[in-house]
Amino acid sequence: MGFSARTETLLTRANVICDGRGVRLTDLRRQVLGLILDRDAPTGAYDLLDQLRSTRHGAAPPTVYRALEFLQEQGLVHKLERLSAFVGCIAEEDHDHAAQFLICRSCGRVTELEDHELAHALDDAAKRLGFTVGKATIEAEGQCAACARA
Repeated sequence: MGFSARTETLLTRANVICDGRGVRLTDLRRQVLGLILDRDAPTGAYDLLDQLRSTRHGAAPPTVYRALEFLQEQGLVHKLERLSAFVGCIAEEDHDHAAQFLICRSCGRVTELEDHELAHALDDAAKRLGFTVGKATIEAEGQCAACARA
């Protein structure tokens, strides 16, 4: 299965990240990650399964879910709960970073932010209530600039 040049570059980087952490980006995990990275929009697990079955005829839901679990643990993908779908995130820094997502209701495009001020504001608000945030993913729905212009 061939991926775009951009995706191949990101997959190479993901492999280096995994090697550095002492974990293995198996062929299946690499293929699932590549399928996610090659898409312009978030991808659901069953869409991934359908795509995998074109080359892995015995692929079943647990196959995809195990790969997705690994990729999430390594911070290589994020799950968008609102959409029950996954987006790639190949960042060499902290793999457990706070993530914020802007989801366009019109076209479905998702943009990841990494706004440290927003993360600090959430931490500060939580602390005022005696709560400690361990991990936070913020999903905001609205309309992207391109759809607003159209």
